[in-house]
Amino acid sequence: MRGEAPRQANIMLAVTPDQLVPADHPIREIKAIVDGALAELSPLFETIYARIGRPSTPPEHLIKAQLLIALFSVRGMRAFCEQLRYNMLFKWFLDLNIDDEPFNASTFSKNQERLLSAEIAQALLQRVGEEAHRRQLLSTEHFTVDGTYLDAWASLKSVHPKDGSGPPRPPGKNPSVDYRGQRRKNETHASTTDPDARLAKRGDRDGTRLCLAGHVLMENRSGLVVDATIAPTAGAPEWAMALLMLERLPAGRKTVGGDSAYDNRGFVHGTRLIGVTPHVTQVKTTPWRHSAIDDRTTRHPGYQESLKKRKRVEEVFGWLKTVGGGRKLRYIGLAKNQLWMTLAVTAYNLVRMAHIQKQTLAT
Repeated sequence: MRGEAPRQANIMLAVTPDQLVPADHPIREIKAIVDGALAELSPLFETIYARIGRPSTPPEHLIKAQLLIALFSVRGMRAFCEQLRYNMLFKWFLDLNIDDEPFNASTFSKNQERLLSAEIAQALLQRVGEEAHRRQLLSTEHFTVDGTYLDAWASLKSVHPKDGSGPPRPPGKNPSVDYRGQRRKNETHASTTDPDARLAKRGDRDGTRLCLAGHVLMENRSGLVVDATIAPTAGAPEWAMALLMLERLPAGRKTVGGDSAYDNRGFVHGTRLIGVTPHVTQVKTTPWRHSAIDDRTTRHPGYQESLKKRKRVEEVFGWLKTVGGGRKLRYIGLAKNQLWMTLAVTAYNLVRMAHIQKQTLAT
């Protein structure tokens, strides 16, 4: 017998968003960590908001919203605000009631400069790291560094000579541009859409793209990110950015793993000056290049262990580019993309910590 399709009717329900989220959902563990970290940042929020005037959207909502965008691969802030109207899990994570209206997407852009000025994202990453340290998930001695190219929010059509020469831009919203045969270099050309982006390619078989460089410093015990930064691809070399992140760590003896791109005298000498032992993959010896490390480093068992742990940093970049939506950056400029990068790796750490907590309870 064919069943009847019931028609929806207006009814009153005594239900809260908390009752609709499964008790064993990993987002509950993530929310507990985030709420604790944001509570510690409350004095910092007080310094960036005026004491008088019309109340604004709480900064906790903006931070939580951007974490949800990364955790659930929401394509943008407008799409998030649309989902916030009917997604009960999102309302619960933001401590909203079922009938609360979502805030407007323009709230993000209006408050972005305020959040950047106080480095809220970096402070949140540190608080989450402190919670991981209390749970004995962080290693204070063994780390791994790596970098990758992230496609900028700009097209190759936007690359023009810096001196203003060259043919005029064709009319239209998306004109056809023939730049074949032109020699375009970062020294002479720049993107009019994102001046911080640089022309780069990974190898001879890879096409030229407009990119920014993402760098990550990971600890080796649980694979958590302790530092992350965005930089121009044609600026400081990859190993120089790694040294900058290592210098921000507390003093003490440490090891750092890396691929063969870090096997150069500049990085090896720089790490040893700050008390860090380089456990990088050795390059193949050629008449033009020799490894900067020798048997005094590679003979120790810890060197081989670092090489095994090093591969886990690829999981970070894989998550950022797929789930985190970073394969194509959504913002223009270093500052806004740095904000995204810091919040995205914070979301990755939260997922890792919730997963580890679930495994611990299962055993």
